[in-house]
Amino acid sequence: MAGYRKLGRTSSQRKALLRNQVTNLLYRGRITTTVTKAKEIRKIAEHLITLAVREKDNFETVTVTQKVPKKTADGRRVKETVDGKKVTVYEEITKTIKKDKPSRLHARRQMLKVFYPVTEAPADGVKMRTQSKKVDMAAKMFDEIAPKYENRKGGYTRIIKVGPRKGDGAEVAIIELV
Repeated sequence: MAGYRKLGRTSSQRKALLRNQVTNLLYRGRITTTVTKAKEIRKIAEHLITLAVREKDNFETVTVTQKVPKKTADGRRVKETVDGKKVTVYEEITKTIKKDKPSRLHARRQMLKVFYPVTEAPADGVKMRTQSKKVDMAAKMFDEIAPKYENRKGGYTRIIKVGPRKGDGAEVAIIELV
């Protein structure tokens, strides 16, 4: 007997399907799928949430200085002439960033092995290319999802059976974050 469900797919197809569904579950909070897929998704999602809860406060804040090109009002770089060459003008800014400690960095990398890239589209659907932005799912796990479950010992997801699907009669379920 295998330790996991094969879902009638090759290993690469199965891995891609589960990665996609886990990413969507943790991004949206709830998805609809078959009961057997939901049970496999639950294993992976609960492991990732446990990683996030365990390492959520394991960082230090560091102040860094950074050279950034100076820009005009319309977004172009400011250039000045030095020795007959046009050179970009830079200014130094200071930022406070979170620097992961080694165990949190390892947890982040374990999460990134599972997550697919998520791009958030604008609500109105206009200017899709310019206004869409990438979502850092690992940061979302540490900053939004982990604090919600820090006092919970497990059981971060819930599977609700809906009934048979009309087309093929497969048992459908909703899996959601508690």
